[in-house]
Amino acid sequence: MRILLTGGTGFIGKELIKHFTTHSVVLLTRNIDRAKQAVQHADVGNITYITSLDDLQDLNGFDAIINLAGEPIADKRWSDAQKEAICQSRWKITEQLVSLIHASTEPPAVFISGSAVGYYGDQQSHPFDESLHVHQHNFPHHVCAKWEQIANRARTNTTRVCLLRTGIVLSPEGGALKKMLIPYKLGVGGPIGNGQQYMPWIHLLDMVRGILYLLETEHAHGEFNLCAPHPVPNKEFSQKLAKTLKRPHLFFTPKWALKLAMGESSTLLFDSVRAKPKKLTELGFRFSYSRLDPALKNLLQHHD
Repeated sequence: MRILLTGGTGFIGKELIKHFTTHSVVLLTRNIDRAKQAVQHADVGNITYITSLDDLQDLNGFDAIINLAGEPIADKRWSDAQKEAICQSRWKITEQLVSLIHASTEPPAVFISGSAVGYYGDQQSHPFDESLHVHQHNFPHHVCAKWEQIANRARTNTTRVCLLRTGIVLSPEGGALKKMLIPYKLGVGGPIGNGQQYMPWIHLLDMVRGILYLLETEHAHGEFNLCAPHPVPNKEFSQKLAKTLKRPHLFFTPKWALKLAMGESSTLLFDSVRAKPKKLTELGFRFSYSRLDPALKNLLQHHD
C-alpha cells in the first residue's frame, strides 16, 4: 500500500508509522531533518519526505491518505491568534487534500482524517455514541465540526472517508498522561474540580490499532469514536493513576484555579464526555485495553 501521512511526527503518528514497514509511506513534514530523526525508529527505507502538498497535482498512485496534522489544542491558552492557528492547521491541509483527491483520475480508496470527541461538548453523565448530533457554539465543537465537514467532501463512490473522533490518548510519551505524571509522581496529584466529569480515554496501542483497522476494513466509513468502551469519571481516573504509581491521592485542583491558569481552554478538562465506540466495536474491532486498570499498568510498568 502507498500511504500519504500528515502529522506523522506527532506522538500518535510516530507510533502508527511503526506498523507501516511493509508499506510505502510519503510523510508530509515542515522539517525533513527533524522528521527523519523523529521516525528513525520506524524507517526501514520505506519512507519518503515532502515539505508541501503544492508540488502535487493529484493523488494518483496513493492507496490511502491518513491526515493527523494539527496544532496541539491543549498546549497554550486560547488567544485569538492561537485559536486561528488551531483551526487553520487542521482546515487548510484537509482542504488541500480534498482538492487533490478530486483532481485524481485514480483517487485513493480511503481518506482517514482526524477529529476529536470535543465535537460533542459537555454531555454530563449521559452515555452516547456516534449517532449523537450536536450543534454547539463552543470552540472545540467549532473546530471539529468544520474539520469533519471539509473532510467529508472527499467522499465519492471511489473514496471512503473515516473520521477519527479521538479521545484522550494515553501514553507516557505524550499528550495528557505525560503532563499528569509529574504532579502524581510528586504525590500531589488528584481529581480536577468535583471529579465527576467523564474522561473518554484510549490506550495509544488501541488508537493505532483502530486506525489500522479502519484502513483495512473496506466497508468502514463515517464518524468513529476512538475511545475505550469504558470511560470513567475524572475522580476514578485520578484514583487509579495514583494507585498504579503507588502515590497518595490526597489533593484536588479547584476549578477556579484551572480557569485562571488556562482560560477558555480549561473547558477541555471540565467537559464530561461519556463517549462509546459503538461503530468501531460493531465492525468487529476488539480493544486490547477496554478497562483503565490494565491500560495504566501496561503504560506505566517501567515508571517509578
